[in-house]
Amino acid sequence: MSKKYNVYGIGNALVDMEFEVTDAFLEKHDVEKSVMTLVDEEAQSQLIRDISRAETIEKPGGSAANTIYAVSQFGGKAFYSCKVANDPFGEKYLEEMKEAGIDTNFDRQEPEDGITGKCLVMITEDAERTMNTFLGITSTLSVNEIDELAIRDSEYVYIEGYLVASDPGYEAMKETKRIAADHEVKTALTLSDPSIVKGFRERFDDVIGASVDLLFCNEKEAMIYTGKDNLADARELLKKEAERFVITQGKNGAMIWDGDTFIDIEPYSVKAVDTNGAGDMYAGAFLYGITNSLGYAGAGKLASLAGSKIVSQFGPRLKWHEVQELLHEATSDH
Repeated sequence: MSKKYNVYGIGNALVDMEFEVTDAFLEKHDVEKSVMTLVDEEAQSQLIRDISRAETIEKPGGSAANTIYAVSQFGGKAFYSCKVANDPFGEKYLEEMKEAGIDTNFDRQEPEDGITGKCLVMITEDAERTMNTFLGITSTLSVNEIDELAIRDSEYVYIEGYLVASDPGYEAMKETKRIAADHEVKTALTLSDPSIVKGFRERFDDVIGASVDLLFCNEKEAMIYTGKDNLADARELLKKEAERFVITQGKNGAMIWDGDTFIDIEPYSVKAVDTNGAGDMYAGAFLYGITNSLGYAGAGKLASLAGSKIVSQFGPRLKWHEVQELLHEATSDH
C-alpha cells in the first residue's frame, strides 16, 4: 500500500538572515567559524547591527525544513512538524510551506504567542557558512508538535540533529523514532553540525539506539561521532550505528553505504560561493531519490548535482525550475 508522504520531517523552524562578512569580522566578534552557535536575541541583534548593511535578506529556513522543501520541489510528498509563533515571521513561514505543497502540524494546531526563531548566516570569502542562531519559540518544540497520523502515513521520518540541544526537542526526537518504529516507518537522522555532535554525543547515542535506517553526516561529524581521526576507521564504526549512511565530502563528492557496499559519488566541479544549506539539499535530493525509484547510486548522483548547484549560489534553496532541470539532468541517462 502506497503511503501519502515520502518523508515526514521534524526540526527547528527558523527565518534565515544571510550576510557576507570577513574572517576579521568573525575574529573581532569572537564568533567560532564554520559552526552553528546558539545565542540570545540581543547578541544576535548586536551582530546584525555591527555588520552595518542596510538590506537584510530574510528567508524561511531551518535545516530539516530546507530538506523537506527540497523533497517537495523535486516532486515528492512531504510533511513537516515544527514550531513557529503567531508573529509576522511565523505567518510568512507557514505561508511558504503551504505554497510549496508541504503539509504541517499547523494544519491542525494554532501558533502560540512568542517570537519565531532566527538564524544569522555569515558567509566568508572561502564560501564557509557560520551561523549564530536565536531559537525563539522553536526552543520549546516538543512531543506536542508530533503528528502520529502523518508519521504512520510516511515512508521515512527525517530527524534534525540540532534538536538535541533542547530538552523538549531531544524528547521529541526519541518519540518520533519510537512512533516510526511502531508503524514500521524507516528513520533517517542527520548529525547536523560538528559542534552539536561534540556537545551532545550521548544524546545522539540515545536517539540512534540500536541503529537508524539512514544516517547523514559530513566527514568531520563522522569522525567526531565515532571518535576516530580518519575516515576509513570512522565509516567502519558507522556500520554499527546505521543500516545505511551517507558521508558528504564537500568538493570530493560523497560516499554511501547501502547496507552491502560502499558507493563513491563523484563531485560536480563548481566555484563555491556559499556552503549554507548544501547538506540540507543533499539530504532532500537523496531522500526524494530513494523514495522515487532512483536507487542509492541514482539518488547519490542527483544529490551531488543538487548540492553543487546550492554551493554555487547564495541561499539554501533553489528555484522550482532549477530543481526540475537538475532532476532531468540526473535521470536522463538513468
